[in-house]
Amino acid sequence: MNNFREKADLIWNLANLLRGDYKPHEYADVILPLVVLRRLDQAMAPTRAAVRQAYDTYKGKLENLHLVLSKAAGNSSVYNYSEFDWERLLNAPSDLAQNLVAYFNGFSPDVQDILEKFDFRRQVSRLQAANLLYPILKAFEEVDLHPDRVPNHEMGMVFEELIRRFSEQYNETAGEHFTPREVIALMVELLLCENGSFIQPGKIIEVYDPACGTGGMLTEARRAIIERSEGMNSPPIVYLFGQEINPTSYAVAKADLLLKGEDPSRLAFGNSFSEDGHAGKRFRLMLSNPPFGVEWKKVEHIIRNEHETKGHDGRFGAGLPRITDGSFLFLQHMLAKRFEDESGSRIAIIFNGSPLFTGDAGSGESEIRRWILENDWLEGIVALPEQIFYNTGIATYIWILTNRKSARRKGKVTLVNAADFWAPMTPRSLGNKRRLVTRQHNGMDIVELYRAMENNDYCRVFENADFGYRRVRIERPLRLNFHAAPERIERLKEQPAFAALSEKEPLRATALLDALRRLPDRPSRNPAEYLRWLDDAVETLHATSLPKIPKITPTLRKAILNALTERDETALPVPVRFRVEPLHATALPQWEPDPDLRDHENVPLKYAPPTPVVETLHCNVSTAHRNVSTEDMVFAYFEREVKPYLDDAWIDQAFCDDKDGKVGVVGYEINFNRYFYKYTPPPHPAELARQIQEKERQIADLLREWL
Repeated sequence: MNNFREKADLIWNLANLLRGDYKPHEYADVILPLVVLRRLDQAMAPTRAAVRQAYDTYKGKLENLHLVLSKAAGNSSVYNYSEFDWERLLNAPSDLAQNLVAYFNGFSPDVQDILEKFDFRRQVSRLQAANLLYPILKAFEEVDLHPDRVPNHEMGMVFEELIRRFSEQYNETAGEHFTPREVIALMVELLLCENGSFIQPGKIIEVYDPACGTGGMLTEARRAIIERSEGMNSPPIVYLFGQEINPTSYAVAKADLLLKGEDPSRLAFGNSFSEDGHAGKRFRLMLSNPPFGVEWKKVEHIIRNEHETKGHDGRFGAGLPRITDGSFLFLQHMLAKRFEDESGSRIAIIFNGSPLFTGDAGSGESEIRRWILENDWLEGIVALPEQIFYNTGIATYIWILTNRKSARRKGKVTLVNAADFWAPMTPRSLGNKRRLVTRQHNGMDIVELYRAMENNDYCRVFENADFGYRRVRIERPLRLNFHAAPERIERLKEQPAFAALSEKEPLRATALLDALRRLPDRPSRNPAEYLRWLDDAVETLHATSLPKIPKITPTLRKAILNALTERDETALPVPVRFRVEPLHATALPQWEPDPDLRDHENVPLKYAPPTPVVETLHCNVSTAHRNVSTEDMVFAYFEREVKPYLDDAWIDQAFCDDKDGKVGVVGYEINFNRYFYKYTPPPHPAELARQIQEKERQIADLLREWL
């Protein structure tokens, strides 16, 4: 066998031994652990005797033998102190299962961890019960994976190829743990295309993936860095770090690192949010494809506690997204691990469309976008084609972030629409993956488009503020008619305040109902008139009743108005002076607002007022001698876009942003499709008529064939 694909083919074909007793999607649970074991068994041959001797010498004398055995193995994290190797296991077929367990128990902690996460001990019992244990181990004896004949790099490629084949061939959950190779390659190219200072002779580059799956992104990033450093006397030193919550994926990734000679301790197991395996660590390059739309309720208390107690000193200070989608938690987690030196860090992460625009101004998602954009960390976003992942066909996007933008990119965001950069899968689709991402389309290249930053059909360059807006609350007056009709008086009995009065003071409640029945039996649309009626009736009741009845409380008065009034567009507005709870002292409108008519307007942060003097319904703001302020911008927008259509509307000046205290709540969204929308005029009416006639003819032909 002269190349890694031949080795991968040989191992792949061994899975046929499992046919019938295992389902196809279960083959990897047996084959991948056996590949790891076979490689390690052959790799340990030169030091096996020394390790065994060290074990016999220090057994029972030292509490922890790991350091001694590791030294005997040539300072390696891989060793086995049992009396077995592959050959000796096969020499005793009748005791194979028992001896295999003893063989497993003799491995070093890192290998034990891999076997545990693979749950391979259970597979041994299953293989033994199916009479497959000896045949499959015997077949693997023919697979030569000795390091002298299969270097670490080639072994890694063999293992990667097997991971890819199993993920693609039996893709029930492939999309959760396996990102298509061409997508990873594009992410890495986008990461490395801008900051060349990362790849310098002898420089240490830490690469991190907080949801690393089977480790494909880490491996591809390392490969790209090494390829770019070819010809250097002292190439960069690449350290791979990751964390994974799925046990099987973690085992595959750790085994992959182990087989390539990497330090497997840099891969952590567990939830990155609640069990940060690399707390306090910083990384130069970070990339990830976290699961889409996965809720974080299981670790909510941990995340909320960090958000509330640590703020920006923790990982989630910018805000918390909705509980059903933790995508932005991954990004905040990664940004918290950025370097703050001259080179900084670069991040590439895959999202669906939700993080672009989900959440109104002031929401967790919008505040996170605001934090990113106002810190000038978002470098660009690339829209990918649909149907490129194994378990979903939805649109996806690569976000590129850095805290050290180049001078030409400062204050700007580059959007690249690569939705049409694809080719069909051949010879067949794999699950939902029907397309391959291609770098070129119509003479354009995705990475070159991103690097060039030139506005064209596939690329748009914006300033950060272009994505921002102020969400302003628009109020309209409350208009009510008043009528002390019997049916409305009956409604008063349903009001909680009156029901409480009836229960505690039934005589007072009855007297109040009698007083209301004596009011004029006609509707009134004038608040000054019907409020005077009500005040006079209540005052008379208080003055003449025996025994003396206390005055009506504000809560009960509000209940009476709720029962005896109905909304009426023809009525006069209700004055704000009759409101039970006064408005903010600095923002007192003339009329009581109607909550049912309340609306909001999103005023762009870069909205340019058309005139230097802005007049609103209740205030004048002169800007003749100063720059246009936020308030002027908001009022100018209101006068131009709202007032001509709603003459009685006003701005609620008490609805302000928590951070800057100005009118309107600041929000950010990236409406990607709008920026690349192309208007297509409808066909000419004559053409539409022709098309309709053609369809009618086709339908008639089908009906004739059917009849």
